[in-house]
Amino acid sequence: MVIKTAEFVKSSEKWQNCPEPNLPEYAFIGRSNVGKSSLINALMNRKDLAKTSQTPGKTQLINHFLVNDNWYLTDLPGYGYAKVSKSSRKDFEKLITNYILNRKNLVNLFILVDSRHSPQKIDLEFIEWCGENSIPFSIVFTKSDKLKPKESELKVEHYKAELLKTWEDLPETYLTSAEKKTGGEEILNFIAKTNAFLENNHVNFV
Repeated sequence: MVIKTAEFVKSSEKWQNCPEPNLPEYAFIGRSNVGKSSLINALMNRKDLAKTSQTPGKTQLINHFLVNDNWYLTDLPGYGYAKVSKSSRKDFEKLITNYILNRKNLVNLFILVDSRHSPQKIDLEFIEWCGENSIPFSIVFTKSDKLKPKESELKVEHYKAELLKTWEDLPETYLTSAEKKTGGEEILNFIAKTNAFLENNHVNFV
């Protein structure tokens, strides 16, 4: 997929305030220091589309971007140990879960995990929750440039082995690096193929 246009649409405090659900939507989520904004910028070939910060938890709203005038990319608040109060964290969690459960045009949720670390409880629990609620999702391993290639592959295989303890089938997985802009083409190809399928089958979200 060639990214011709990528424009910020709006930030929403509630899922009800999101843009009209009339286009396919792909959301990105992960722990608050996983490199989500950097990956989104790399995918869109832009430096400052999604705001990056040295402080985890920068994204605190649902941010919508219109891509190629025919699909939405959604940047969701990070979960985990962002430096916010417990009440704020609960608000974020409520915002995230309500969006995921109620957004009719959400086609796929890309769950980002740091490829450098062993499977984290918070990520595994979120993945399990998605499965229990029949949410279509993929797993995106980030920051692969921080490891040697063989090391990255082993980390991914270890993660898959952990998931297979409770899952019969695994979702699509992608190994990415925002720094080296690797893995993004596979994600965009998946989105392009899915959009084509939806269009050919005249799927209408509204």
